[in-house]
Amino acid sequence: MIHSIGDLQVQGRVVLVRSDLNVPLRAAAEGSVSISDDGRIRASVPTLEALAARGARVVVLAHLGRPKGQGDPALSLSPVAARLADLLGRPVRFVPAVSGPEVAQALEGMSDGDVVLLENVRFDPRETSKSDAERADLAAEWAAHADAFVSDGFGVVHREQASVTNVARLLPCAEGLLVARERASFDRVLRDPARPYVVVMGGSKVSDKLAVIGNLLGSVDRILVGGGMAFTFLRAQGYPVGDSLLEEEMLDSVRAILAEAEARGVEIVLPSDVVIARDIADDAEVRVVPADAIPDGWKGLDIGPETVARFSQALADARTVVWNGPMGVFEVAPFASGTLGVARALAASPAFTVVGGGDSAAAIRQLGLDEGAFGHISTGGGASLELLEGRTLPGLAVLEGDS
Repeated sequence: MIHSIGDLQVQGRVVLVRSDLNVPLRAAAEGSVSISDDGRIRASVPTLEALAARGARVVVLAHLGRPKGQGDPALSLSPVAARLADLLGRPVRFVPAVSGPEVAQALEGMSDGDVVLLENVRFDPRETSKSDAERADLAAEWAAHADAFVSDGFGVVHREQASVTNVARLLPCAEGLLVARERASFDRVLRDPARPYVVVMGGSKVSDKLAVIGNLLGSVDRILVGGGMAFTFLRAQGYPVGDSLLEEEMLDSVRAILAEAEARGVEIVLPSDVVIARDIADDAEVRVVPADAIPDGWKGLDIGPETVARFSQALADARTVVWNGPMGVFEVAPFASGTLGVARALAASPAFTVVGGGDSAAAIRQLGLDEGAFGHISTGGGASLELLEGRTLPGLAVLEGDS
């Protein structure tokens, strides 16, 4: 049984909260940085608010980027602390250290309801060490100053890391509101989906998604395939794909998936037309061609308008949808229409839709769509994929005492 934050005694106690504050940054004026998408920070707020309101002394553990176990000013959580304070409507003290005397002193000086954010935990090599003993050593430093642990960073629950699994073994622990919502949403689509059940798969690589497709073939009614991965499917059926992204080594695996889908009566819908260009650029010359007629020297970079209409029709009667991966290179304007069209179809659908984090969630925000129109937008791309693959996630298992 996984406990909720309501099961913890938190008044006047130090509560470590593992949040996912790994947000994209961009350069701003005079060498500063700004946050280009604060979705994950906003998702962390309800748990932190709830704990602070109950008088907890909240200490947030989080990471940013991949600093490889050493300090990197470009990956400091300092700007995140400022944005978190804005969203919480209360001060957030930033401590420019991961552990040690500076952290101990900051925690000893806390009052009920205070919120402290420690520096990027990945600045300490022990956080991501392959040695359980090294990870446990760092976790013990945090646990020595704390009374409880709350896991609320869904984007990292598929990792064995000091701030995810090791510290949970040392303190009374519970899942945060975000992790509880993520878990409930994925349980709904994996265990008892309303039908028809449709999966929309995109993104660049088949190799990243094949295990998901394989695991879901036994439960879904149809799978719509777009993005760069579609060209490996098209090539597996014998069609030319020009200079489009292609994973030659995955062709046999894709043929096996297509054969299994046919045997199970699962419809796999591939693009019938695609948007092509020679280069990925805002000013690129763009054409729309049949998906089985991509010329040499041209790249497929988005699904075409006919495919958007077909995918929208295939989604019209759905009652459960999982969407993971954009339909094209949505960051570049000429190749965003496919992702936008599918997202609009999902937003208008009565289906319970889970958007599987990563680029799909980023696309919804970048394209200015109403997040409330979707059943659940996940904050964890990698974690959501592993759940859809049927894997056990160590950061969730440890909360049940099963790790």
